[in-house]
Amino acid sequence: PMQILSVMGGKVKVEETALKSRMGFLYPITTHNISVFINATREQDSGQYICSVNVEDDTVKNVGLINLTVLVPPAAPTCQLHGNAVVGANVTLSCSSKKGKPSPTYQWQREPPTLQVFFPPAQDRARGTLKLTNLSLEMSGVYVCRAENQAGSKNCSIVLEV
Repeated sequence: PMQILSVMGGKVKVEETALKSRMGFLYPITTHNISVFINATREQDSGQYICSVNVEDDTVKNVGLINLTVLVPPAAPTCQLHGNAVVGANVTLSCSSKKGKPSPTYQWQREPPTLQVFFPPAQDRARGTLKLTNLSLEMSGVYVCRAENQAGSKNCSIVLEV
């Protein structure tokens, strides 16, 4: 563990860390509320934070613990076609995002005028794949993949020409 903030004798000390310019006490120390803030959070700020209060002549250790997880929206995903898009063939559409915390889930959809939503086993939401079998000319169109987690979502699309 690394000390980030401390108060001794009423003086606040902020250690030289990546958090120095972004972290501080939320209220004046005289209020006895030692809540802290972190501005402009980054993924690296995730981790376990410990608050330790030591009172002079007190044998009881007062310790609070909190886990911080900084959520990261998915980066714009990349859509790809695997296989030859000819009548009767099978192809797989894939979608992947290089960033996202937690890991994004993926949802494929065919755009109007022939709107179509896909379900397992054709679609694998964790892997971002969509298997299209026994292709026909009518399956041509624009397919959109949405990468999504609690922090946001991003799309990519691919044109399938059978």
